[in-house]
Amino acid sequence: MSIPKDPIMLLSFINMKLRDEYPNLTELCKGLDIDEPELKEKLKSVGFDYIPDINQFK
Repeated sequence: MSIPKDPIMLLSFINMKLRDEYPNLTELCKGLDIDEPELKEKLKSVGFDYIPDINQFK
């Protein structure tokens, strides 16, 4: 599956997947074959961090 390259579109896509399909970020990354540290860094670069308690990036 191709994921969005634009960081804001990526944020929306990832949060939707976390809300609808995956119980946590690790499972999402495994399921979509995404490098978890790379994803976190890309979203952190535009001001968003993963919050496990709410299972989304904010």
